[in-house]
Amino acid sequence: MRRRSTYIAPLVALALVAAACGDDDDDGDGADTTEAEAADDGDAADDGDDAADEGDDMAEDEGDDMAEDEGDDMAEDEGDDMAEDEGGEVVTDFGVDAENKVIRVGLNADLSGPFASLVQEIVAAQEVYWEVFNENGGYQGWTVEPVVLDSGYATDVGIQNYQEMAQESEEGVLMITENTGSPITSAIAPDAADDNMLVIPLSWASLWPDPDFGATILEKQTTYCIESMNGVEWLKGYVEGEGLEASLAIIGRPGEYGEDGSAGAVIAAEELGIPIVYDGTGAVAGDDRTAIISELVNSGATIVWTTLTPGELLDIFGNAVSQGFEGFWSGNSPSFNYLVHMPSDFAEQFDQFYFQSYYQAPWATEGIPFMEDLVSEMTARRPDLNISDVYTTGWIEGIMAETLIKAAIDQGDMTRENMVALANSGLEVDFGGLSANQSWPPDYNAAVVRSSWIYDVNLDNFNIIPMSEYTPENTGSTGLDVIEADFVGSVAESYQFDGPCIEPSS
Repeated sequence: MRRRSTYIAPLVALALVAAACGDDDDDGDGADTTEAEAADDGDAADDGDDAADEGDDMAEDEGDDMAEDEGDDMAEDEGDDMAEDEGGEVVTDFGVDAENKVIRVGLNADLSGPFASLVQEIVAAQEVYWEVFNENGGYQGWTVEPVVLDSGYATDVGIQNYQEMAQESEEGVLMITENTGSPITSAIAPDAADDNMLVIPLSWASLWPDPDFGATILEKQTTYCIESMNGVEWLKGYVEGEGLEASLAIIGRPGEYGEDGSAGAVIAAEELGIPIVYDGTGAVAGDDRTAIISELVNSGATIVWTTLTPGELLDIFGNAVSQGFEGFWSGNSPSFNYLVHMPSDFAEQFDQFYFQSYYQAPWATEGIPFMEDLVSEMTARRPDLNISDVYTTGWIEGIMAETLIKAAIDQGDMTRENMVALANSGLEVDFGGLSANQSWPPDYNAAVVRSSWIYDVNLDNFNIIPMSEYTPENTGSTGLDVIEADFVGSVAESYQFDGPCIEPSS
């Protein structure tokens, strides 16, 4: 893969800037999260590029004085718009209508399958992100057209959708900015590398930072494996603070999602000296979980780490607490879904015993300007939808894509190949406090994000409202209160990875 370096100036948010599942099935939205994204309309500045058509480097040598020839200071205010004003060209190949300056991005999304309610909200957030981006003039006159296809979370359909998006014409897409699920992402990863197709997955499998496997897969945030390391270590400290000895039960499903999360829990236990009193890695593979629940209840575990779907968690958790089990629980983000668990018969027990692990700021978190933009735009443009934590994910996906697109335009090369080169150049994406910043260097240990978020499940605050009812005094709440933002445990901080925590299942 060709790698070239580039410098991207810090991204600055403009006033109203425009925009898991990794498992196979079951109920509901893997509420993996609150995913949304902060819209980052800053200039990705490569000032030397602007003056190329004039045969000089005034922007670099004179500090954006190019506008003097035109009688204004557009170079300073618009951040390198002069290249297009002076007739500069951008090289393109596929997924771009150069004549009309329209860039197509693809969303290969589960809109009708087991994670539909989650993914529909993520897609809505990313669509709003691009609406705002386009209405603010895009970037140097370039606008973005999202192309949404439904995979239904079926791998064969997801592959067909990928092939349609990857076609080498204007009818293809420049990059895929949402690809639901580990199975589909794993299936298309080799072709995506061959096609120079960047893909942002809705999956946190530890496979994606591996340049030998996920060469063009742009992971966002941490991995399931590292999330588990952090979560288990945090739970250890919590139960010890309650005067208990830490002992661990692991309950997971098969596949990239379940096995990756369980692997991280095992690593944390080994590094921290926590006895594993029940290892149910890959055990949750059918509808009959009676034996698993019995093993758990009789294990004496004080900590339970889950890598499940929301329906599986509700069944196992509900039956265990009904039988008197009083351990403290958490798990990889898709395990818990406030829409499934907070209205359930076991809501009070989730409040008492469960802590949510996550990757980013939840709905209406105060003190984050990007969140203020997100809330403002979502409430104004989608008032009929309910508040949701996962809008942050759609916003974050938009920021990632916008950062890369701006950098490519500044370089004058928006080919798929150059998009891949930019992603591997050390370029960093600033999420403005919505989540940890991201880059994709070829070294696995340098690439992985090692922080995750810890939330308290607070039933008293749970208040899902339509966004039309939102006010600063009545923000609504998903019932998740931040305990630790960007928590990095000692295990995750120092652990040296040889590569992913798992092998791909296919």
